[in-house]
Amino acid sequence: MSLDKPQLRTFYKELRAALSDEDLERKSLAITENVIVFLSDRKELTQFHLFFPIPKQREINTYPIKEYLEKRGDAVYTSRVELDSLSLQTLLLKPKTKFQYDAWGIPVPEEFELVTNESIQIVFVPLLAFDQTGNRIGFGKGYYDVFLASLDPSVLKVGLSFFSAELSISPELHDIPLDYCITPENIITF
Repeated sequence: MSLDKPQLRTFYKELRAALSDEDLERKSLAITENVIVFLSDRKELTQFHLFFPIPKQREINTYPIKEYLEKRGDAVYTSRVELDSLSLQTLLLKPKTKFQYDAWGIPVPEEFELVTNESIQIVFVPLLAFDQTGNRIGFGKGYYDVFLASLDPSVLKVGLSFFSAELSISPELHDIPLDYCITPENIITF
């Protein structure tokens, strides 16, 4: 029996909630190590869009990825929700900027430059689940679907996941599949 999107969303939220703090950090660091391996033969990539973890959602700790990219001298972007729309504004981070939490518990950088998204070469995509062909399930608000659709099709879309792939997730018309997904154990190409 396969689960539909709402059921999968609930299932993976419960799986995340069941992770101990130690497991969450251990899995996050394993993902960071695989990101470093993934990038080791992609030196031409220097413009990275990265999400930052919402603690209550038990998301992957991506701060070590940010630190690695900054040490390489790469540009690191993130997004914030544009009020009154489904749009995400693109923010170029200042090196070593600190973060504060907004009203929704989302980390927001203290120092940034509001920019367009034309320079981005790769987006690390948050998700709850993904399947063997690169379809993903997010939190259901659609922010990343709209954001990914606004990017040049050549931009690499790389999911980061604590868990392995589902067999199949039925995509909707607006869904944009991943090119890769990085888990604690694997780097998966679609």
